[in-house]
Amino acid sequence: MTVQAIRLFGDPVLTTPAAPVVDFDKELRTLVKDLTETMLDAPGTGLAAPQIGVGLRVFTWHVENEPGHLVNPSLDLSDEEQDGEEGCLSIPDLAFPCKRAMRVVAKGWNMHGEPVEIEGSELLARCIQHETDHLDGVLFIDRLDREWRKKAMRAIRLSDWANEGTQPVVKVSPHATFGRAI
Repeated sequence: MTVQAIRLFGDPVLTTPAAPVVDFDKELRTLVKDLTETMLDAPGTGLAAPQIGVGLRVFTWHVENEPGHLVNPSLDLSDEEQDGEEGCLSIPDLAFPCKRAMRVVAKGWNMHGEPVEIEGSELLARCIQHETDHLDGVLFIDRLDREWRKKAMRAIRLSDWANEGTQPVVKVSPHATFGRAI
């Protein structure tokens, strides 16, 4: 298990849809462990594979002391919505109000290829939706209303991490393509 560098806003991997996982093997289990360790080290509530440069449909979460992961998720969302502040490890130190579904039922697989179904509300629902968006190449700021998105983009432009004048040092994950061009 290795803590990986987290890709920051502006990195093209964050806006590129991830490929479905087809091999439930040792490399996938290592990826899930790396995601979990990186998320906890950050610390964060969730982390998707594209955030460490891996273009696969995998994410982890750690909500209310409950860790988890999901591979190739599909979501059923409630009609009831929640409002709340949302942030992202790829957009450090910034949070903005973002509407999400109040409840979610997520279906997918675990790292061993066994089917799983996760039901969550409030923070867990928000986290699962946020991380699934990463897998679709969508950032939470893309979901903000026009006024808040404008404020978010201004805050990003003024942030220290976006103005360091150099690209962040990014470690390339050994799982970046699992031997396939993506």
